[in-house]
Amino acid sequence: MAFHVPEKYRHRSGFLRSDASYGNNGAFFIPSRPGQPPLKIIASDEGGWDHVSVSLPNRCPTWDEMCKVVALFWDEGDCVMQLHPPRSEWISNHPYCLHLWRPTAEAIPLPPGWMVGYKELGEIAAGSPQLRAAAARKYDELTLLRGDGKAPQ
Repeated sequence: MAFHVPEKYRHRSGFLRSDASYGNNGAFFIPSRPGQPPLKIIASDEGGWDHVSVSLPNRCPTWDEMCKVVALFWDEGDCVMQLHPPRSEWISNHPYCLHLWRPTAEAIPLPPGWMVGYKELGEIAAGSPQLRAAAARKYDELTLLRGDGKAPQ
C-alpha cells in the first residue's frame, strides 16, 4: 500500500511548479472529460497524512472523478477518505475543492459491509444509467422486504 504521484501530470512551470525531487508533493493537472478543464490537484505526504485536494474552476469534482484521482495516487488496496469535520473546523479556500486523506500511521476503520449496502447487488458504479436505476430499484425492494427494522446479516 502506497501513496504515489502520477509524474506525467506534474505541473512543472509557473506557480506551484515542482519536479520529481519533490517526491509526493506538488501540483498536478489531470485530464477530465473531453472539452473540460483538467482536475487541479495539490498533493502532499507530510505531517502524518497522505493528502490531495482536487478542484475545478466552476463545479465540484464528481464521484467518478474522485475515484479516478484515488486510482492515480493510491494503490487499489488503500483505504482513502473524505472528511466532514465539525463546522468549527471547516476551512474553505476554494468553492469547488474536495479533499482525500489517508493517515500514514494507522489504518482507517471501516464499517461492516451490511451497513453500506447489499453485496448481492454487485458493483454498479461503472454501469449505465439503466443499470444504476435497476440496482436502485432492487435495493429499495430488498430494504422494503425486510420490513422489520433490523440490519441485514
